[in-house]
Amino acid sequence: MQPGRTEERVDPAEIPLRRVIDLLRNPAAVWPTFRAYLGFGKQRRLERIADMAGLQNFMETRASFVAQTSLYGYLRTRAGQRYPELFDDLGFVASVNVAKWQIWLACLSDLAIYAGGLLARAAPESRPSVGPAMLAAVDAILARTGIPGDAGPEFAASAADVLERLRQCDWPAVGDNETAFSQSPPALVRWAPIVDSLKALDEPIVLNSVRFRWQEVRRDLRRCLDAAAIF
Repeated sequence: MQPGRTEERVDPAEIPLRRVIDLLRNPAAVWPTFRAYLGFGKQRRLERIADMAGLQNFMETRASFVAQTSLYGYLRTRAGQRYPELFDDLGFVASVNVAKWQIWLACLSDLAIYAGGLLARAAPESRPSVGPAMLAAVDAILARTGIPGDAGPEFAASAADVLERLRQCDWPAVGDNETAFSQSPPALVRWAPIVDSLKALDEPIVLNSVRFRWQEVRRDLRRCLDAAAIF
């Protein structure tokens, strides 16, 4: 599961909540640490993605990165200095875990659509193979993940929705822009354990913050993806 054998698969739950709390007391350390956990720090050279295993790894790790940084960053911003205290509430911790997995599914869905669109444009002769290949890739990621014990009762249905979205996708119509990323921004608004009245006030900023986090991911994938080699 390694593009160029430089990265390891990371479970979205791998960064412990207590470690996250410590990090978020020091905002300057958040991004470097998340990047290091997820295996794409500045010291690592981006490698060519030349097979579906490499593309799976890219999608899985980047979906984890965007999901976690978006969720924990939003919670810290909203809670301020009271943020660490919230994790003494077991109900809140359970809600964070459910949110984390649901946002991860939305991120995986968006990134898979974008990646399939790149493949369809870069290798037009192989367009009939794009849909089955992307469906198999995401299905393999979901199979490895299973149904996490802390993911909540709606995880399985949401995972099925991800696969259905792939089945229904018109791959040549997917643009090389942010339009594919339609599920992850509203997922953060929906699932973040913050009262609805505050989320209504925050929604425009929250949506834009998630879209912004995808910019680097899109650049990396565009640079590294070798569609001809994959097909």
